Amino acid sequence: MTPILTALLCLGLSVGSRDSVQAGTLPKPTIWAEPGSVIPMETSVTLWCKGSLKAQKYVLYKDGYPETWEEQKPLEPKDKAKFPITDMTSVYAGRYHCYYESPTGWSEPSDQLELVVTGMHSKPSLSVLPSPIVPSGGNVTLQCGSWRGFNRFILMREVEGQPSWTRDSQRAPSGEFQALFPVGPVIPSLMWTFRCHGFYSNTPQVWSLPSDPLELLVSGVLGKPSLLTQQGPVVTSGQNLTLQCLSDVSYDRFALFKEGTSDLLQLHGRQTQAGFSGADFSLSPVKSSRGGQYTCYGGHNLSSQWSAPSDPLDILVTGQLSYTPSLRVHPGPTVAPGENVTLLCQSLSNVDTFLLSKDGAADASLRLRSKYRAGKYEAEFSMSPVTPAHGGTYRCYGSIKTSPYLLSYPSVPVEILVSGSFGHHGPPPTMSSPTAAPAQGPSWYLYVLIGASVAFILMLCLLILLLVRQQRRGKCRKSTGDADPEPKDRGLQDSSRPAAVAQEETLYAAVQDSWPEDGVKLDHWNTQDEDPQVVTYAQATASDAPPDVTYAQLNHLTLRQKTSASSPSQSEEPPAEPSVYAALAIH
Repeated sequence: MTPILTALLCLGLSVGSRDSVQAGTLPKPTIWAEPGSVIPMETSVTLWCKGSLKAQKYVLYKDGYPETWEEQKPLEPKDKAKFPITDMTSVYAGRYHCYYESPTGWSEPSDQLELVVTGMHSKPSLSVLPSPIVPSGGNVTLQCGSWRGFNRFILMREVEGQPSWTRDSQRAPSGEFQALFPVGPVIPSLMWTFRCHGFYSNTPQVWSLPSDPLELLVSGVLGKPSLLTQQGPVVTSGQNLTLQCLSDVSYDRFALFKEGTSDLLQLHGRQTQAGFSGADFSLSPVKSSRGGQYTCYGGHNLSSQWSAPSDPLDILVTGQLSYTPSLRVHPGPTVAPGENVTLLCQSLSNVDTFLLSKDGAADASLRLRSKYRAGKYEAEFSMSPVTPAHGGTYRCYGSIKTSPYLLSYPSVPVEILVSGSFGHHGPPPTMSSPTAAPAQGPSWYLYVLIGASVAFILMLCLLILLLVRQQRRGKCRKSTGDADPEPKDRGLQDSSRPAAVAQEETLYAAVQDSWPEDGVKLDHWNTQDEDPQVVTYAQATASDAPPDVTYAQLNHLTLRQKTSASSPSQSEEPPAEPSVYAALAIH
């Protein structure tokens, strides 16, 4: 047999065998890949073909190759066979189908399986317009782009069984190759996480690395959290900065979003001792790219439902513009409540907007468009009427409209004191450096107020005690003066009273109706045997005792006269004061 005849015979047998396979009448098998049909480079994958229990062998074909790609014996119970690929490369990428052979002939071909290898080119970028935060039922546009000049891009949703979308690339004015994918309406019940790949049209199963994942947040379903920072909204380059997202709802995760970007920084939530959930987003160290407006969201695991956005928080980075504005206050730094104050911020450099900030204030700073006057850019910040809340230390900054969150160096600080608040009327402290420490607040005023209040209360109590004591003394003197004493008996009774009770001395004199011309004799004696208190008497004797006796009481140079027809009884209460008696008689 000649070589030509042999070749023709072999070709005919081959064609006849292939035609018999394609013309099979048995049911078609099923083909699939594990773990999937999109396989990263240099990883393993297994192709499976499942047919009949009567199958004797399984055959795998790849498009573009005329011969059988691989043939395998069936596995028990003989209804399927596997075709392993231990190291996935671009050689194995392509479209596959399989057949099985039984004693009655060949089966129909299976459906096609497209096996893709990824990681053969650098990854593209994936972004969303206008924002990854989407209200329920809203629509967005995803943009996949690369500088490698891919002819096509494919967008894949990271949910098993979800379809993919392929678009031809377009060259943007910037020179980047891009493709736009409209997505929506977005509903909270589904997960919305995407990746994209790029590839060339002549190798459609050889893809690039996947882009970073992009998750759409369906917002507005749950209650909004709060976003704050302990460092304040105005920060300097190199400073540490932490944004804290807090909520009274027990969220499992939190997301931080910066306006104008498609990036979402996500963190697992933590529970605080106060019953809040939250997450701390570190933006340290601060650099110019950190400037911007931020919002945060709370969400639950395995759900695309997210909260409404927090109130926005502006982060302003100082020292990014080379000039330093000046700040002056009119009429002066010390003002009374109700007056008007104007803070004037000026700069010789070109400034679009001036910003006025107050040390320790957590809210946003004041912004005003600049005006050009007398060779300077300036803005006037008015405060009218002034209240104690306006007191504090102020600084001003300049910014340009192309970078509103990047500021100049701060002006020299100016402190405003509202007179009458916390009792302070003195002049403000002198500050001459932009790096002066922030005002410490009115705490020392409070100490002065508390001290003055305590001193006033103590003096008031002392005054009340003195008035009460003086009133009691007056009542005691009145009762002593109104008593009806008998010289002899009262003198004896007083001699028996303790000396500690006595407070004043009273002088009594017993005289006759008529005063003696002369010859009055006074006798003194002590009654120490009756009482330890010394009582002194003076007596004048007369030949005839008068029927009536007149008494005179001298108390602190006060003279009172009383007439007594009979002696007081012994049961009367003795005087409360020690007394000196003088009995006068006419000889």
